[in-house]
Amino acid sequence: MKTIIAAYSQNRSGSRSSVRAALRTLLTAPWPSQRDVRSCLQLLAVLQWVLSFLVLGVVSLLVLIYLVFTSFWPISALYLAWVIFDRDTPEKGGRRLACLRRWPVWKYFRDYFPVQLVKTHDLSPSHNYIIGSHPHGILCVGAFCNFTTCSTGFLEMFPGIKPSLTTLAGNFLLPLFREYLMSGGLFPVTRQAIGYLLSKNGTGNAVAIVIGGASESLSCQPGVTTLILKNRKGFVRMALEHGAHLVPSFSFGENDLFRQVVFEEGTWMRSIQNRIQKMMGFAPCVFYGRGLLSVQSRGFLPYPKPITTVVGEPMTVPKIAEPSREVVDLYHEMYVRSLLKLFHENKTKYGMSETDELRIV
Repeated sequence: MKTIIAAYSQNRSGSRSSVRAALRTLLTAPWPSQRDVRSCLQLLAVLQWVLSFLVLGVVSLLVLIYLVFTSFWPISALYLAWVIFDRDTPEKGGRRLACLRRWPVWKYFRDYFPVQLVKTHDLSPSHNYIIGSHPHGILCVGAFCNFTTCSTGFLEMFPGIKPSLTTLAGNFLLPLFREYLMSGGLFPVTRQAIGYLLSKNGTGNAVAIVIGGASESLSCQPGVTTLILKNRKGFVRMALEHGAHLVPSFSFGENDLFRQVVFEEGTWMRSIQNRIQKMMGFAPCVFYGRGLLSVQSRGFLPYPKPITTVVGEPMTVPKIAEPSREVVDLYHEMYVRSLLKLFHENKTKYGMSETDELRIV
């Protein structure tokens, strides 16, 4: 009996020593630095944004379809009824939430790249504006961060101006994703939605349109800047019809965030991409970025490359109810010249060389 008690006491003493040793090791181990924690939070902020845009709508749709065949089918029925009742909201001013636009997560999102907004001229709150956003890139990071969140100081730089970003109308057909988009101040890129913002929402509205659209993402690659703009004149017509001033903007570094397999025009893969883009409204790109754990690995997250969005000088546009083709062409040409000037005056300041050119097709 004494032997058992002695062994037990010895075992307890050894256990205490092991616990003390483990605690000493834990206390002497290096804790993550403030910089490491900040980098981790930045990565998580970008991860949630990428997942939201790539899978939130599709997953929500699949979940609602699944619920139809379960005892929870009333959830799907009620949401469908809500969407039918609320179907016109995206094109009539939306339902933006200031708290989401000011969400602290967006500051970590901004600092991951980082994203910077540069102002060159004032925008008067007594006018409405159409901001042309270039280039599209893969996921329009610069346009989203600057015109949808408050993280880069747009509201402070342009007091009295309410920015809105347009995106594919098909995105507003996806359950829950449509609520997410509207709460951030995004609208479908349709004549009705843009017309509402420019004519029935007072003044001081700045509607940002990524002019090149999904087609431009197929030409996105580092070192080459190709804009699809030559035949994109609808935004100029809208500006003339509503007397909205045109403002060019360019996001330097947007094309450096991903690596894309670019198929040349005329190849069968490029023809498939173009066909899907025309049918579905989006272009199926073959691209990759960094992995979750390392910049050297491959994954679906953007590379941490700096993005600088420069907002150019507003171009005065008269209000013409039914502008002729000649007038539209004239102001389109003026816009292109203004954009080229903006690009060449700033390219060497923000990561490009003097020899880099801007191709407009």
